[in-house]
This record gives sequence, structure tokens and C-alpha cells, in this order.
Amino acid sequence: ARQKGWKPKLLRYTNSGDTTGDKSAVVGYAAVAFFEPDAKKAEEPPAAASLAPGERQFLLDLARKTLVEVAGGGSRPRVDPAQVPKAGARPAGCVVTLTKQGNLRGCIGHLFPQEPLYAAVIDNAAAAAVEDPRFLPVRREELDEIAIEISVLSIPQPLVFRSPEDLLAKLRPKIDGVVLRVGQHQSTYLPQVWEQIPEKEEFMNHLAEKAGLEASAWKGPRAIVLTYQVEAFHEQEAAKKAGRWFRSRHFLTPQPSPPRGEGSVELAAKR
Repeated sequence: ARQKGWKPKLLRYTNSGDTTGDKSAVVGYAAVAFFEPDAKKAEEPPAAASLAPGERQFLLDLARKTLVEVAGGGSRPRVDPAQVPKAGARPAGCVVTLTKQGNLRGCIGHLFPQEPLYAAVIDNAAAAAVEDPRFLPVRREELDEIAIEISVLSIPQPLVFRSPEDLLAKLRPKIDGVVLRVGQHQSTYLPQVWEQIPEKEEFMNHLAEKAGLEASAWKGPRAIVLTYQVEAFHEQEAAKKAGRWFRSRHFLTPQPSPPRGEGSVELAAKR
């Protein structure tokens, strides 16, 4: 397909847990179609869904509530579905990033849609706080110093390229998040990481090393690359735009912590 320049399109991604309900140990499945692209009608990758200011604030409030609960040893919050904005009820991949005084403190996400966006925010906020293997669990006394950013992802799409040089030419700094797969190894960087690693080849070298590979592994014939875009929003920025929309937290009650499903990933920004 790469030699012929065929364009892949992801038709569906799911896992065995979607059938059995048990996501503690699952097998993933994907259906991908390959077709010859029409040069006159090149497809643009699907953009991440646009959220209204109040919807952003709703999700950030939910992430903050989750962070407070789990850092204090409590359960994840339960949400009344009737109180969830429409955009928050749609399945979507997302990443929750925690920073403390500008430094990474935790970052966990789902690359592909696995559950409604609001539920993904709860799961990933909790995981970023207490399950990121690179950090000690967040402590209650740290909460006032920790800022939250949520990135809502478009569905990652395979990127067709015929050589390492062609791949670099097609990458779009500050626009594309990048997933690198080589055999059983996989890693990803959010588009925000381009701010720290603006040079394309260096970006890919670090991404390969993050996957536990040699820096040059992305140049090999087994390398598969997917790209996605994000809608990212931060607590302070969203609060200014949202005013007092969805500020009430009366709909939140504790719930048990569910197991993390397939597709959960740790996403380290290069510091």
C-alpha cells in the first residue's frame, strides 16, 4: 500500500471489552480500508470537535473535582448524565495533563474514543493524578499548585509516506499529534510538544526513544505513523471565557474506580 501510495482510512476501532464489559484484559481490533486517493480531492484529516466555553469549563471542573477526590484517597465522582452537555456525552479520545509550577506532574490519555468524553476526563484525570508511573501520586497539599489541561483528540488517521523524507515533509508542527508504531512498540506526542521540539527529525527521534526504540527506528520499513489534532484548553483560559457556566458541582457523587481499558497511554512532554 505504501509503495502504491494508497491512502488508509480507519473504519472502526474496538476491543473485546466492548462486548464482554470486562476491560481489565482486552484484545483490540481495527478495520482499515486502503484506496487510491484522488489528487484533485485530497482529504483533510478530521478536526477535533469544537466545544463551547461552558462545555470546556464543565469538563475542567469535572477534572478538578476528580483530582481533589482521588488525591484525598476518595472515589471518582459520579455524574448525572442529565447534567452533561451534549458534546461531553459523545465518545472521544482525550488526554489530561497536570502541571505543577510549569513542570509536568502527570499525563494520561486515550488515543481513541472508548467512552463518553466526560467519563474519559474522569478516568484520565484520576489516572494522571495517581497512576502515572513516572511520578509519585499527587498529594492533597499539592492541589493548589497543580493546573489542569484537557486535550480532546480527533480520531488518529494513518499517514501515508514513501520515505523518511516524505514523512517529515508531511508532518505539520504545532498542528499534528503523532503516534509512532513499530511492532509492539508505540508512543505518541501531543501537538503541544512541538513547542519544545520544533525540529521534525529531532521530534521523531525523541518519539522513537519514548517507545523504547533506537532514535532512528521511525525511518525503518516497519514504522507506522498516525496523526491527529486536538482541541486543548487550560483552567485559567477556560474560566475567563466561560464565566459561571456549569460551575455548580451538585451533580457529582463518588463512584468506584473502574479498571483502565485498552488504549490508555502515558504522554510525557519533553522537558
